[in-house]
Amino acid sequence: MKFQKYAGNPILRPNPENQWEERCVLNPAVVYDDSAREFVMLYRAAGNDKRHQIKLGLAASKDGIHFERKEKFPVFEGNRDEPDGGCAEDPRLVKIGDVYFLTYAARAYAPGQYWLEEWVEGVSKPPMYLEDTDVYSPELPSLARENTTVSYLAATKDFLHYKKLGRLTEATVDDRDVYLFPEKIGGNYVLISRPKFKDAGLKMPSIWISFGRDLLEYGKPQLLMTGEQWWEVQRIGGGTPPLKTEKGWFMLYHGVDAKGIYRVGAVLLDLEDPRKVIARTKDFLMEPDQDFELCGIYEGCVFPTGTVVKDGTLYVYYGCADTYIGLATCNFAELLNYLERECKVQ
Repeated sequence: MKFQKYAGNPILRPNPENQWEERCVLNPAVVYDDSAREFVMLYRAAGNDKRHQIKLGLAASKDGIHFERKEKFPVFEGNRDEPDGGCAEDPRLVKIGDVYFLTYAARAYAPGQYWLEEWVEGVSKPPMYLEDTDVYSPELPSLARENTTVSYLAATKDFLHYKKLGRLTEATVDDRDVYLFPEKIGGNYVLISRPKFKDAGLKMPSIWISFGRDLLEYGKPQLLMTGEQWWEVQRIGGGTPPLKTEKGWFMLYHGVDAKGIYRVGAVLLDLEDPRKVIARTKDFLMEPDQDFELCGIYEGCVFPTGTVVKDGTLYVYYGCADTYIGLATCNFAELLNYLERECKVQ
């Protein structure tokens, strides 16, 4: 089974009229707002300047396909002097009660144009840099010198105004692809993450799950999934926040092969104990095969970050080559039946 890509992709492109989003738009969080009867998208964006500070823009759509930008300015970003002052990227949204909770990856310093191989004036060589060379010092902790990514939590009711709640993941571990389940399970909040450390016997960054009584405090992460197939031998990470179905918690994830190509898989987790994987795709559901997925800042990448189910259709929103936003769809019931019938974990 494969997703059907929208023929008019990309559905969102960089906007040359706004400096802060003229270079790339990608990796969006998307939800359906019942009160407004529209699809709401928070998307990652950055300009073509040397700092390349990453911010979030806002767009909306009545049909889930044709999105219009709602603001000329970013609706969410880090102040330069704040811990997330370098970037706010790869957002995910879940609604708990009447509040939308935003998880996002962040760095203290802007990453610069990290995809360039050559040196850029005023910016150190990739992949990680500090902006102010006066701050850089060999005596700094290594994670500070490397501008490590950690993940944070914010809350909103209108997608325009946000309350930053604080850091979600350990300050000493590079951690992203973090998102919440949309409800408590067994009295606990549930968090998915992809910490970049290797446990004993673990060969790659993988998907972990943790539980907590408080939205910001969680117990020790437990390994949920690691790479198994040829298209996920380098690493895997969470993709889209879980959707509750009769068959289990459904979510998409990404796998990266030995050549660095990103593909998309799906998983079902037990409703009462999401540490249990019920079904998992052995074959990928989507891979980069279009020009806008193969050519860009990161060539050969489809990166799912948002899903909506509307009128029986699963809408999958994904980043394309770290430069554009694409849409793919499928019949959701057929996909769930396929997972249950063909992909059960023994």
